[in-house]
Amino acid sequence: MKVFNIKNINRIFFAGALSIFVMACERDVTDLGTPNYPANPEVFIDGFSGGLNYAAFGGSVPTAFQIDNKETHNSSSASMRFEVPDANDPRGAYAGGTFFTGSGRNLSSFNVLTFWAKASKSATIDIVGFGNDLGVNKSTVSISGLAVNTNWKKYYIPIPDPSKLTAERGMFFYSEGPEEGKGYTFWIDEVRFENLGTIAHTKYYILDGKTETKEAEINEKIQITGLKTSANLPNGVDQTVDASVAYFTFSSSNEEIATVNELGEVTIISSGEATITAKVGETPASGALTIKPAGSTPGPTSPAPVPGKPAMDVISLYSNAYTNVPVDTWNTRWQFSTAEEFFIKVQNDDVIRYKNLNFVGIEFASNTINATSMTHFHLDIWTPDEVTAAKAFKVLLVDFGPNNSFGGGDDSSHELTFKAPLITSGNWVGIDVPLTAFSGLTRRGNLAQLVLSGDFPNVYIDNVYFYKSGGGGPTAPTTAAPVPVYPATNVISIFSDQYTNVAGINLNPNWGQATKVTEISIQNNKTLKYEGLNYQGIEFGSNQNVSSFQFLHLDFWTANSTELRIFLISPGPVETPFTLTVPTTGWSSIDIPLTAFAPVKLNEVFQIKMEGNGDIYLDNILFRK
Repeated sequence: MKVFNIKNINRIFFAGALSIFVMACERDVTDLGTPNYPANPEVFIDGFSGGLNYAAFGGSVPTAFQIDNKETHNSSSASMRFEVPDANDPRGAYAGGTFFTGSGRNLSSFNVLTFWAKASKSATIDIVGFGNDLGVNKSTVSISGLAVNTNWKKYYIPIPDPSKLTAERGMFFYSEGPEEGKGYTFWIDEVRFENLGTIAHTKYYILDGKTETKEAEINEKIQITGLKTSANLPNGVDQTVDASVAYFTFSSSNEEIATVNELGEVTIISSGEATITAKVGETPASGALTIKPAGSTPGPTSPAPVPGKPAMDVISLYSNAYTNVPVDTWNTRWQFSTAEEFFIKVQNDDVIRYKNLNFVGIEFASNTINATSMTHFHLDIWTPDEVTAAKAFKVLLVDFGPNNSFGGGDDSSHELTFKAPLITSGNWVGIDVPLTAFSGLTRRGNLAQLVLSGDFPNVYIDNVYFYKSGGGGPTAPTTAAPVPVYPATNVISIFSDQYTNVAGINLNPNWGQATKVTEISIQNNKTLKYEGLNYQGIEFGSNQNVSSFQFLHLDFWTANSTELRIFLISPGPVETPFTLTVPTTGWSSIDIPLTAFAPVKLNEVFQIKMEGNGDIYLDNILFRK
């Protein structure tokens, strides 16, 4: 996971809140451009050029940048000094900021940004570039991983297409975090745009120059990435830079199949084949994306169970059952994330679908959540992907701490891992856990991020919320359990109105238990109620051979149970428990792999037992293929 590796993530946050502005003094420059946009190539020579301002990025050390009159290149009168903090520095997590002008400059007559740099030790600066103007950052170009050492050296950032820079405001930006936990100092001097005849053999790339083929569904959107430019420098080295989409013109070979907009976003219109290419000016870029039709991915045919918690006890991020709090984005598109999100409906219920999920950031930093009075976190997920013992689904919560911003040494986080038998394929699964289980989450007053990850590339989610247990909510279900839709030929039913149940079932055998058992009706649907559970059994009329079945399914509802286990039993007796998550938020539907009950003999199962406490409501107890 790259989310908290400062060497990778600090570049994500430089559009955040500004920490400090430094305004430059005006100085005379020769106006070589239009009256509105002067062609001033100087950024920092012996000081700020005219009209230049500085802003520190959100979460960075506000005072990381200073003017230095001692350590300069070629005995100039001043340089820019940048002090990278140590890890966990309370002032900020990294050094980063941008130098920008209040009005545009015409840079169309220049083909490269140059500067000199050195450092107090050999290091690698995360990112340097130009085009960050604290606005749309339309024309950004940058070098990632700039190697510096203790000697002054000249660096070059080629401009992909200078004709695009007729009114540019972003003159220079940088971002760098601690290396191996330690900070250091680096200097930059003589920053200017130049027109060099020694910049040669310029090339352009999309998808890092690769030719890729992707199967896609109708209405799917695909973002073209890997946009780069390379040029041969005066020192003979080929320099590759990352470039924004503004320099590229995209086209589709068949717009009836797929279209592509100016932002490089491809939309699949109909089934068929189309190829996406690009140019910079009139020069073709290397790399292409061929779209081919894909079979539709299975999805849920019924919505997730409706939550039953009262609204006063819930902070909801995403659910039709509640008023949701503001969420900045359901996909931060952090570096290395491949996730694509789609907002769909399942029987008129809003659901988020993630495709190609490796990890996805969900951020609500603009309105952080105070969940200090909440006790639990809930999320419903559905996946069509194969579930094995080795595969996992993970949930990470992040709190930005008292300073309510990323970094500063007060952030906390914790990730939980969920595996089979809780996670199953083709079923809604409720993840419902106490917030205390996120033990590394030392504070919950400024929750800002939720990160989902794992080994299931196709995931549907619903009902994402925090809630307070014991908040005076309903003590019994008011709606019936979800109706099962499995074919009768694939089911052996123990208790369900939807199927013919096994003959001779005894729902209340005399095992000396204290549990009170009643059969009640909820919305004309028979429901089993265990009141004051200590343990309770169900005896089958005959031994059942379920060795060719895969799951034990049941729906259960409880507002006050704190522990609940279900056992399968074969003669001997041989019995094995499976722990259920309680209390529930409404009906909880679960499919437990029968392999979880080993060494119970699946060819002669004859009893089910439940142990725990509280009042339990049960329905649709069945074995299914």
